[in-house]
Amino acid sequence: TTGWALPVVCGLFLAYGYYGGLLPQSWPIAHAGLDFDQIIDALYNSGSGFFGTPLDVAATYIVLFTIYGAVLESSGAARFFVDLSVSAFRRSRSAAGRTAVASGFLLGTVSGSGTATAVSVGAVTWPIMRRAGYAPERAGGALAAAGVGALLSPPTLGAAAFIVAEYLEVSYLTVLGWAMIPTVLYYLGILLAVEIDARRFGMKAAHLDTESPWKLLARFGYHFSSLIVIVVLLAVGMSATRAVVYATALVFALSFLDRRGRLTPRRLFEALSAGVRGVLPVVSVCAAAGVITAMTTKTGLGAQFSSVLVGGVDALTDNHTLMLALTAVFAAVALALLGLAIPVTASFIIGWVIIGPALLALDVPAPAAAMFVFYYSVLSEVTPPTALAAVGASAITGARAIPTMWQALRYAAPAFLVPIAFVLTDPGEYLLARGPVIGVIWACAAAGAGIVALSFAAGGWALGVGAMSRIPRVLSAIAALLLLFLDPVTIAAGLACLLAAVAFTYIDKRRRT
Repeated sequence: TTGWALPVVCGLFLAYGYYGGLLPQSWPIAHAGLDFDQIIDALYNSGSGFFGTPLDVAATYIVLFTIYGAVLESSGAARFFVDLSVSAFRRSRSAAGRTAVASGFLLGTVSGSGTATAVSVGAVTWPIMRRAGYAPERAGGALAAAGVGALLSPPTLGAAAFIVAEYLEVSYLTVLGWAMIPTVLYYLGILLAVEIDARRFGMKAAHLDTESPWKLLARFGYHFSSLIVIVVLLAVGMSATRAVVYATALVFALSFLDRRGRLTPRRLFEALSAGVRGVLPVVSVCAAAGVITAMTTKTGLGAQFSSVLVGGVDALTDNHTLMLALTAVFAAVALALLGLAIPVTASFIIGWVIIGPALLALDVPAPAAAMFVFYYSVLSEVTPPTALAAVGASAITGARAIPTMWQALRYAAPAFLVPIAFVLTDPGEYLLARGPVIGVIWACAAAGAGIVALSFAAGGWALGVGAMSRIPRVLSAIAALLLLFLDPVTIAAGLACLLAAVAFTYIDKRRRT
């Protein structure tokens, strides 16, 4: 279900457990070695083996949410979400890009799959984007970046989010709360990118003959009700499993309001079977991850890797902030490389047991460390050369796969700095809605300005001003780094750099005209 990469990784971890005792004992990753009986015991009887937290979560939460998403899609919700997005932006010059982003967000609330969302949205919006003037690679990149947001969009985040809740022993609603602000920042970055592209490449306005969005909402707005019910039931203390069952029953009852989406016994059976089949890849990944976590726990590899990483950074500097920054960068690179070969869920599980301890050792709060690992695991979906969402989108647009991956990476670029902000300073937790209200507000404002600066730098265009030359782009990139450090001094310096970049661009434009 996932290709050869994950079985090979599992085989390497088994080999490490069995032959690790033959490594020179002076090596930090060496251990005493496990015999065959110990390995079997670790796989089948320990809480970190096959029947550990990941598979338990798959068998309780994930399967029910997958079934819910399939039933909701069969009831016509997916079609409504896309139609609503098309209708809302039908007169704008950047309508095509906005429609793709909005559709990706709305469909992602029930999909939980980046690749599936990108393909589903692309099938409808690619003709619109083509008429607007999008090249196939650029359109595929936008679709892939918007689709990956499905793994970040409440209330049905990717499967790894349920595992975050179990590992940290918090409610799923709590994890949803942590995800809200980063999700908004992620889509803000993509929206800015499509707005910049519309102006930079002279996209045409898409005058689409569609119904008014208000009419669509009045007729089909009930599709939002089950999403709201899930959040409300979680907020009043109901378990996630019970909440999603009630929401699925509500979707079934409301489906009879639309003749096209009515869930007859045959269609309901097809939706339920599609939901069950959809969870099988996640189940196989969770079981396979048990091999890796069992070997990591039994051999102590997680603690050893943590000490090696922290010790290596400690050798470079004794400044705690700089140590934390270097560790975060190394961890981000490691998670990106890990995600090249294996699915997001497995990437998070491995990252948490191996890289998580290094962050915790530097006094990073557990929620910030877990969400850092979660977001970089998700972003591996748009990281070349194995960005699956980009591959799926390129199949829809007829584009070349590798250039599409680079375009997807450009659209999602602002999101790569936000997780580092979680762990770099104490106010970074404010971006997870953990802290005083005033602190959360100013941190969101600073991070939003940082996303704007990074979008200007990546797109080479300042909205409302015009094309940016090299110096303003460099200033904008510096501004983004300073703003996302979330310290009052660096925020002031970052805003000064951003204003200087915009002023420089404005003066340069006036001089040329």
